[in-house]
Parts: sequence; structure tokens; C-alpha cells
Amino acid sequence: MARSVPEWMMGSSLWSSLDDRPQSKRPPATAKQPNAGESPTSPPSNPNPVRSVPPPKAAEVAESPPPTPSPLPPPAAPPPSHFPSIPPSAFLPSPARPSQPDRPPDVQDPASPLPDDAPRRARFLAELSKRVIDLTELRKLAAQGVPDSSGIRSIVWKVLLGYLPCNREIWPDEMRKKRVQYEAFKEELLINPSELARRLELSSGTENDNAKGEGRGLLHRSEITQDEHPLSLGKTSVWNKYFQDTEIIEQIDRDVMRTHPGMHFFSGDSPSAKSNQEALKRILVVFAKLNPGIRYVQGMNEVLAPIFYVFRNDPDEENAAQAEPDTFFCFVELLSGFRDHFCQQLDNSVVGIRSTMTRLTQILRQHDEELWRHLEITTKVNPQFYAFRWITLLLTQEFNFADCLQIWDMLLCDPDGPLESLLRVCCAMLILIRRRLLAGDFTSNLKLLQHYPSTNISHLLYVADKLRGRSVQ
Repeated sequence: MARSVPEWMMGSSLWSSLDDRPQSKRPPATAKQPNAGESPTSPPSNPNPVRSVPPPKAAEVAESPPPTPSPLPPPAAPPPSHFPSIPPSAFLPSPARPSQPDRPPDVQDPASPLPDDAPRRARFLAELSKRVIDLTELRKLAAQGVPDSSGIRSIVWKVLLGYLPCNREIWPDEMRKKRVQYEAFKEELLINPSELARRLELSSGTENDNAKGEGRGLLHRSEITQDEHPLSLGKTSVWNKYFQDTEIIEQIDRDVMRTHPGMHFFSGDSPSAKSNQEALKRILVVFAKLNPGIRYVQGMNEVLAPIFYVFRNDPDEENAAQAEPDTFFCFVELLSGFRDHFCQQLDNSVVGIRSTMTRLTQILRQHDEELWRHLEITTKVNPQFYAFRWITLLLTQEFNFADCLQIWDMLLCDPDGPLESLLRVCCAMLILIRRRLLAGDFTSNLKLLQHYPSTNISHLLYVADKLRGRSVQ
């Protein structure tokens, strides 16, 4: 007999279909903006890997009230520093910072924090001020949501992604080494072959040959090897590699220009927007050259954008200035758990995207067999029609930017890896609109899933967290 919705959900005040709520429109400040020249229903110009990314959501559904969080007890005073040579202020930014004109209206830090924000923020600062951070405790705090203010999310994400170790004493050395390493990557991988040939010529001591040639009244002519000739097709030719990379670089340039066109931080003609675009391009080009098995796949720019945004808006000026190298290493670490999804040759393997989508359907069947049967058997809405984009782009196209940051807090704090939490969130997305799905046919359900309605993110994450504790082993 098919299992329907678990009793724990049906008995909860949070369990309610979006259909049963009064309709209201999402505020314009948080609505997704289409690309210039596109209608709200036209396909966007930035497709996901392999398949096209559907347009922004047209359905607008009212949000249910979030679950009332249990107030956290006021924290004790932050412990004194155990290492006076590295005060907490060296890495924990001050709350005071001039307003940033490029910060989008839907992601601004609240001018007056909610009553429960102050103790929650204090608990984060107390944990991050310890000589050795308790990673388990930090994950528990992050699972409840990371405060937007004080630049806490920037430090928390770096620790959760392994860029910063738990021992704060070695933070300066670790950051310095990685930032120097990234500069070396750029120096080696982003240099023009003409400049490389000139440097090789200077290093070979041709200046001495020039001096000898002047004594005989002859002009010096450099000896160009086969690999250094611009028309060489050799596998080791720097020019041949340069021209092969041109196509990828052009694709990266097009995708970066289309990244969040409604946010001034990523788009526009302002110097800061142009600088941010160039930083994103360099990160993606360096990643593509260091990972020839994957290189660049359309959609990686969408995964990169939230990390760079958070780090670039760090109130600590030094950390904000070093956002590019910090973002690169965190991007590499994040993508290490999803890289097989971007490799088309592995699509049908046990680590490929098809296997991951199958896992999603299995999770749905465990918790709501009735809905699974309706989607898979009755209407035949296969997960590749909607879940491909959800998984490969980490839900960055399904919700507004501010909500994505909140979802990512939960993904990054999972000790089993972001993919596990991502699948539970995707399953919760299906369960929250189950009544509409059960009442729909193939066409209506496909449209609904490809244009996921606006929902309360706290409600969504609450249901996803409940699925964790009730998974069938």
C-alpha cells in the first residue's frame, strides 16, 4: 500500500499546501529580473550545463508564516583571547562599515536587527573568537542560519569549506600561502604567449648576443622554436594551447556578463561591477586550466557568484580586497563534491548526475510514496526535467539571491557534505507543493516544477531538516 504524507508532517502547523494560502505577490525588491531585452517568460540567456535554464519563476504564491524559533539563551560574555598576538578583531570584522552602493536592496544588512539576532550574533562571535573553533558547535549554529550582519557569514563559510582551519593561530600563515599561490596561478596561466616568449628570450641571455651583433653591424634575429611559433599545432605549443582556450574564455566572458543582471554588484557599467566581473572571469579561467578533465561548464558562474558576493562584502577591508583568491579556493572545495555532475562522460555512472537524481526520487519515495507514484508513474514527470537544474546549480536559479544565501548556510554546515542537504531540500520542495502536484497532469506539473513558486525559506528548511531525522535506513 502506497505511503502518503507522514503523520508528523500532517499534524504540524507548518504542514500546509501553498494552494491553501491566500495569494499575494512577492515584493519587487526580491523578484528575479530577466535579462535586458527579454520578456519575463522568455528563456534566459544563461543556460545550465548541457540543458537550457528555464526562465525565472512566473508563479507567485504567498508564503506561510515561518516556524516560531525557540529563543536562544543569552550568551555569556566572549571568552578572553588565549593568544594576545592575534586579537579577535584581526579576523572578525567590525559591525560598523560605510554603506555600499553596490549591495542589492534584497541582501542589505538590516538596519535594526530582529530581537533574536543580537544573541545569535553574539554566540557566533564568541565561537569564532576561540583559539580553536569547535567545528561541531559552529555547524549547529550555522544550521539555524548565519546572521547577515558583521561579516560573520564570510568567516563561517571559509571555516565550513575548510579554507580556514579550526586553529585561529595559523590563519594568517594559511591565508598568506594560499593567496600567494593564487597569484602564482594567475601569473602562469593567464599570461599571453607573446609575453611568455619575451621572458624566455630575456632569460636565455640573448642580450649578450645582441651586443656581439652590433659589433658586426648586424641586426639580431631571435631563434623561434617550433613550440613557440604562433602557427604551431604541436600538443606542447603554448600558442596552440592559447587558441584552444580562447573558446572557453569567450564562453566564460558571456556567462559572467549575464550573471544576476538585476544586481548592480554583478552587472552594470560602474567600476566596481566591472571589477567584480573581471574577478569572476579570472577565477573561472584559472579553474578551467587547472582542471582539464572538466574545464568550464555553463552554470559554474552561478555557483561561484554567491561565494564571491559574500567574501567581497566582508566588512574587513583586507579580507574584502582578497576576495578573489579566497573565493577561488572555496569554489574549488565546494565543487569537489559536485564536480562529477559537470562531467558529461560520467552522466550514467554511479557518481554522475543521473545517479544523484535517482537518489532524490528514492528519498521522495521513502517520505511520500503517494507523491512519488504520481510523479514517476501516473504523470511521468521524470526528475531530469526539473531536478537537473536544481542540483547542478545548487538552487541558485529557483530562489532570490538572499534566500539562496540562507539555503547555502544549511548546505555548507552538513557534516556529510552539501549534497546530502541539497537532496533533502529538493525533496522538501516537492512535498511542500504536493497537493498541487497530485491534482496536476504532466503539463501543469512540469510548468510548476520548472517555475517553482515563492515560498517561506524557513518553512522549507524546517521540513528538510525533519527529513534528515526520519530517513529510512
